Amino acid sequence: MPVTTPIRAATAAMLLAVLGLGLGGCDALDSINPFAEKYKPEVIPDVPADKLYSEGLAKMEDSDYEGAVKKFDSLDKQYQYSDWSRKALLMTAYANYEGQKYDDAINASKRYLQRHPASKDAAYAQYLMAMSQYKQIPDVTRDQDRSEKALVALQELVQKYPKSEYSADAKAKIQITRDQLAGKEMEIGRFYLERRNFPAAINRFRDVVSKYQTTRHAEEALERLVEAYMALGITAEAQNAAAVLAHNFPDSPWYKDAYALLQTGGLEPREEKTSFLSKVYRSVIGRTAEAQ
Repeated sequence: MPVTTPIRAATAAMLLAVLGLGLGGCDALDSINPFAEKYKPEVIPDVPADKLYSEGLAKMEDSDYEGAVKKFDSLDKQYQYSDWSRKALLMTAYANYEGQKYDDAINASKRYLQRHPASKDAAYAQYLMAMSQYKQIPDVTRDQDRSEKALVALQELVQKYPKSEYSADAKAKIQITRDQLAGKEMEIGRFYLERRNFPAAINRFRDVVSKYQTTRHAEEALERLVEAYMALGITAEAQNAAAVLAHNFPDSPWYKDAYALLQTGGLEPREEKTSFLSKVYRSVIGRTAEAQ
């Protein structure tokens, strides 16, 4: 016969007691549970979707963007997979944008586009995401990662939603963003030029001409190429850069400087039609003609 230890006996007695309490009803069990009332689950009734949405809009009108986000988040969670959820997510992005919580606006916009790529408001979500990147573009002396991201988002807007009401504004901001990126390249190029690191400077100025030839920095980039090539004694390239500058920007003060610099060496502008610079600007003229 097995020996019943005190621990086993006590355990068996506890089980019998609990079973007995269970048979006797819940009141007795609650009477020995000091946490029964404290941890009793509270049932919170759902707020009607239209009421939550209206409350969120009211918060927006009061410029309480953080409060609005909370209302729209609650609506999204309580009515998942409904049209109310779709509207709430878009308004979450908008409220964060208005509240200058740009990274949160970007994340909400991305979620919207992932969930509702074919929605009639998808173009607006893309626009909010692009503008949230655009608003964070720093000055030209700092890293331009935000500018790169803004450019990508703006270009996606134009490519995916060319007929949307946001396309024209996106195109204008693309040009501004490209100008910003070109300005950064020029800053670095000038830095190398001042320190007589001419090959590094040439690489930066060529990048401006090849990538951002329609920006206001292109004229200066061509003139700086003349400077760098002349300093290295590569006169044919200097003459070609000046000729391309003269052909595309004949009234530019930068061309006057380039021409005067060539004159110090007894040289004249002379374009080489097969050169990199000539091909770049011929391609620009071709694209412009197609667009018209």
